[in-house]
Amino acid sequence: MHDLRAIREDAAGFDRSLARRGLPARAAELLALDAERRAAQTRLQELQSRRNELSQQIGRAKAKGEDGAALMAEVAALKDEMEDAARTEQALAGRLDAIVAAIPNLPAPEVPEGLDEQGNVELRRVGQQRSFGFAPKQHFEIGEALGLMDFETAAKLAGARFVLLKGPLARLERALAAFMLDLHTGEFGYQEVLPPFLVNTTTMFGTGQLPKFAEDQFHTTDDRWLIPTAEVPLTNIAADGILEEASLPLRFTAYTPCFRAEAGAAGRDTRGMIRQHQFSKVELVSIAHPAQSEPEHERMTGCAEEVLKRLGLPYRVMALCAGDMGFSARKTYDIEVWLPGQGAYREISSCSNCGDFQARRMKARFRRAGEKGTQLPHTLNGSGLAIGRTLVAILENYQEADGRVRLPEALRPYMNGLEVIAAHG
Repeated sequence: MHDLRAIREDAAGFDRSLARRGLPARAAELLALDAERRAAQTRLQELQSRRNELSQQIGRAKAKGEDGAALMAEVAALKDEMEDAARTEQALAGRLDAIVAAIPNLPAPEVPEGLDEQGNVELRRVGQQRSFGFAPKQHFEIGEALGLMDFETAAKLAGARFVLLKGPLARLERALAAFMLDLHTGEFGYQEVLPPFLVNTTTMFGTGQLPKFAEDQFHTTDDRWLIPTAEVPLTNIAADGILEEASLPLRFTAYTPCFRAEAGAAGRDTRGMIRQHQFSKVELVSIAHPAQSEPEHERMTGCAEEVLKRLGLPYRVMALCAGDMGFSARKTYDIEVWLPGQGAYREISSCSNCGDFQARRMKARFRRAGEKGTQLPHTLNGSGLAIGRTLVAILENYQEADGRVRLPEALRPYMNGLEVIAAHG
């Protein structure tokens, strides 16, 4: 959500920032509507003041035994005017709020220029890509050959873009989640949370999924929403509250299923587990002091990277350009894991600093010690990591010529000592 006072103070800067995202100028439209709304507010206040003045005059007239009929008639007329003015102000405020709610966050000054992924900037590569003595297969070829990855049965049960994992692959998903949670809670200080997987409209609005991206979500008949990411409930823990400065940063992590309609993804990644309606993820969320949100962003990205390092998976880190960032993000780093079967790097985590954008939508505040006023905290989120894509990366990077898959040493304790996944008999 945007601060109208900031737009009034620097309308040109606001429009320049929107242009960096490839969006048209909106400041003039917003400020004109805001001026109308404030004029309606002023008119309503003037009418209220006049009514109060008349009420006092009526009281004095009655005290003196004078006829107050004319004054009372004017008060009655003012009531209708006040109701009209209130309706006008509410309508203008509603229109203004609807427009502002659909405008994305403004990119940080250091975010690279560009309107799509071509403008993203590679920051670093970590790990060596394995040299295979055979043509590496894609994950779905490996999983189906093992007899442990079943898209046909999943389609019978639920339709396209679902998968049914069996045996060691089902356990591998569980093992990955436990490994990541243990790392993030035990070494990085995140508090584990098990949040609701269904949330209300206010909660979805708070993190920016609504109103603009309603078609990308699954909506129930009782007006609840299946979470597209645990970012939604975790970030909203701070909604409608006042935190103490000393409590910041708050760091939360959760392992949850995630649900996305993928309305805008027709024809993309139709085979395999890369883009599904249901997938699992370990999420990282921080509620941070504004002065610490940049270091917190770097720290969070490092926590996600450490998962890949411990698993021995090669990856690269990309700084997203202004036009390729998500709706609520001020600055984003994407971590892309190497998939030898595809011969490409694919996103496995997106770590974003949202500044005070979500806090304003959620009405989250914090109070400095010894001060009366409150401030907006900054919110950050990132995948630590997407479970399904991590499983995909393990299958492709650790595959053998005979179709078996070796497991990274870090996961073997979570797999009851299993070292190799072989074909299911």
